[in-house]
Amino acid sequence: MVFVGGSVAVSSLLVGSPLFTVQAVRYALACVLLIGFARLAGQRLVRPRGAEWLWLSGIAVTGLVVFNIALVQGSQHAEPAVLGVAVASVPVLMAAVGPLLEGARPSVRALVAALVVTAGAGLVEGLGRSDGLGLLWAVVVFASEAAFTLLAVPVLGRLRPWGVSVHTTWIAAVAFLVIGVVREGPTAVSEFGRAEVGAIVYLAVAVTALAFVLWYTCVAHLGSSRAGLLTGVAPVSAALCGVMLGQPVPGVLVWVGIAVVAAGLAIGLPSRSAPAGGLEVGPVGPDPAAADPLVDQAAGCRAQ
Repeated sequence: MVFVGGSVAVSSLLVGSPLFTVQAVRYALACVLLIGFARLAGQRLVRPRGAEWLWLSGIAVTGLVVFNIALVQGSQHAEPAVLGVAVASVPVLMAAVGPLLEGARPSVRALVAALVVTAGAGLVEGLGRSDGLGLLWAVVVFASEAAFTLLAVPVLGRLRPWGVSVHTTWIAAVAFLVIGVVREGPTAVSEFGRAEVGAIVYLAVAVTALAFVLWYTCVAHLGSSRAGLLTGVAPVSAALCGVMLGQPVPGVLVWVGIAVVAAGLAIGLPSRSAPAGGLEVGPVGPDPAAADPLVDQAAGCRAQ
C-alpha cells in the first residue's frame, strides 16, 4: 500500500502518454519479472484449471483493466479526492463480504475498524467536487478495487500469491495490448520519453511485481477483511510522499485523518498468534505435488 500511495506522484509523469500502451508494457514487464523472481525464489507456478481461469480473468479485467480506465476517465469529471475516497471505502465492503468468501462470518470488530479506517482515509483525501459522471466512475473505481482482492480469494489456496500475480498480469497485458493497438496504434510505444520509461519501470517493479505478491500473501494469511484495512495506508503514503517531493505540508485535517487511520488499524489488526480469517495456501517453497507447472505463459508475456 505504501508503493501504491507513492505511485500517485509517479503516475503524474504519464499524463498525456498513450494510456493503454503504457499499461500493456507495464503489465508485460511485471509478468516477466514475476516469472523470474518466482524461479529465483524456488516458487513453482501452477497452471490454472477449470473455473480458475474465470476468477483470474475477472481479476485482470475488473481489478486491472477497468480500474485503470476508470481512474483516467473519472479524473476528467471529478477531483482526485473523489476517486481517492472511493478507494478508501473498500475496507468496509471487504470486511462484510470477504469472510463470506472464506467460509466465515463477518466480524463486528473488523467492520468497526473498516469504518474507522475509511473515515480517516476520507479526511486525508478530502471530499472534492464531481459531476454525475465523475460519481459514476468513482463507483466503478470502488467496485474494481474491491474485485482485485475478493475475486482472488477462491484461487489463492491452490495457485498461491505468485501464481495469481503472474496470470493476472499477463492477461491484463494482452487486454491492454489489444485495446492499445486499436485505439492508439501499434507505434504508440515510440512516443515514450525517458521520464515515461522511468515511470513505467517503477510501476512495473514496485507497484505491480512486488506489490501484487506482497498483497496477495497478506490476504492469504490475514484474510481479506483484515488485509483490506491496510488500503487506508495508501492515501497516507500519498500525502507523505507529496511532502517529500516538495509539496506543501498537509493541513490539520490530513494529520487528524492519519491518526484516525492508525486507530482503525490498531482496532482491526490486534497482535495475536492466530489471525481471524485467512486462507489455507500451499507451501511457500517448491511443491512436488503441485499440478502442472507453468511452462509456456512466459512466452505470452514476452510477446507483449
